[in-house]
Amino acid sequence: MAISSSEQSTAERAAAEPMLDQVLRWSAINSGSRNLDGLKLIAGVLADDFSTLPGELKLLDPAPVETVTAAGERQALQHGQNLHLSVRPDAPVQLLFTGHMDTVYGPVHPFQQTQWLENGVLNGPGAADMKGGLAVMLAALKAVEASGAAANVGYEVVINSDEEVGSLGSAQLIAEAAKGKAAALTYEPSVLPDGTFAGARPGSGNFSFLVRGRSAHAGRNPEDGRNAIVAASELALRLAMSKTPGLTINPAKIDGGGPNNVVPDLAVLRVNMRPRTSDDQEIAGRLRERGPEAAIFRWSSTGAPPTPGATRKTAAMRFSRPPTSRFASTR
Repeated sequence: MAISSSEQSTAERAAAEPMLDQVLRWSAINSGSRNLDGLKLIAGVLADDFSTLPGELKLLDPAPVETVTAAGERQALQHGQNLHLSVRPDAPVQLLFTGHMDTVYGPVHPFQQTQWLENGVLNGPGAADMKGGLAVMLAALKAVEASGAAANVGYEVVINSDEEVGSLGSAQLIAEAAKGKAAALTYEPSVLPDGTFAGARPGSGNFSFLVRGRSAHAGRNPEDGRNAIVAASELALRLAMSKTPGLTINPAKIDGGGPNNVVPDLAVLRVNMRPRTSDDQEIAGRLRERGPEAAIFRWSSTGAPPTPGATRKTAAMRFSRPPTSRFASTR
């Protein structure tokens, strides 16, 4: 499809922006999802660069988030601030542009430097996912702002600091920003080098199942014990076998246990679930609530209901990302 001369001018204006320099500069800042100092630094740098756009720009604190420790205790989980920009909120057409500033590489990870793999191919922490995408977003918005089309279009930009760990501290901000928008664009890298990109993706939720048993000596009175590790292991197997074509379930880790001569009374099972549709998410919700009962009943006692010393509690970090299936994969 042919583009107009004004569209061609806008594209050329965007291409002339210093995107490579920005990616090199941003990638030199470690912004691993748990590196709060690095996230503070990159948030400030991005705020300065995006402040060249009109509108109101703020760095917003994340929503409170809790996690479950290996000791079975709830603990506050800190995240970095999120960048939010609002431009012409009263314009007739409203759009949303999203991205993330965090990466999967923490400050002690060996992957810290950018390098050229070959002509035109830059390798670096977060260079593609997604500091390169942020540079493209900024270049495109600056080019549109310089065109005659800007007056009728308003938009919000949300760049969150916790995408790589589930967006728990920013999900509500993104949901609010999405309201009333004609379209939303996320500047993640394409799925394949030929430019194929994803128009649908499964949801994702991380869950911690807290299993409490009863301690006993493994030699003197093991029959009095209620082994939390065994119960958590069977729960992991039951959940793994409950996957469906539309629901992947990954029991990823069990925390717990101690000396070999002690029946463990505490275990924490970590599980990731990814539903493809809202119906699959409902199935996952039922598994989350009902699945543990059978496993814990089997191992809590023999022929008797679970006792207070052998019950389970579930601490869920909820589905941070619901599934989206409106569009098929597109080029």
